[in-house]
Amino acid sequence: MKFRKKHKGEASEVFTDSLNDILFILLMFFLIVATLANPNVIKVGLPRGTKDTKAKQNIMVSIDKDQQFHIGSSKVDHAMIDSALIREIEKYKATVDTPTVVINADTAAFYGEVFRIMRLSKKSGAKVVANVK
Repeated sequence: MKFRKKHKGEASEVFTDSLNDILFILLMFFLIVATLANPNVIKVGLPRGTKDTKAKQNIMVSIDKDQQFHIGSSKVDHAMIDSALIREIEKYKATVDTPTVVINADTAAFYGEVFRIMRLSKKSGAKVVANVK
């Protein structure tokens, strides 16, 4: 029996250059598809307006970091804010069907006070917009 000797120069090689290109393309494809497909998204039909209109700001209520209330530019005592706000809303109801109360509150303002102003405004028949900075 005669065995053939292998030459040391003959080594089996596998060329993986094209395999690397294909794997890179597949990786990019799956990364892009994974970012586009979000299973947690619920599609909701949102209303679209024809004009970009903003609510007219009739009554401005400001609460600063020291918990001081201002209606417009006048300072109002903490105990009198309810009656002053109702009086202001009733004054605007004579000219406007539903007045808008805009609440500007500092981040250090108590949220309970902001919600109290919101509840009181809604109860008095006004629209409420909160602008918390």
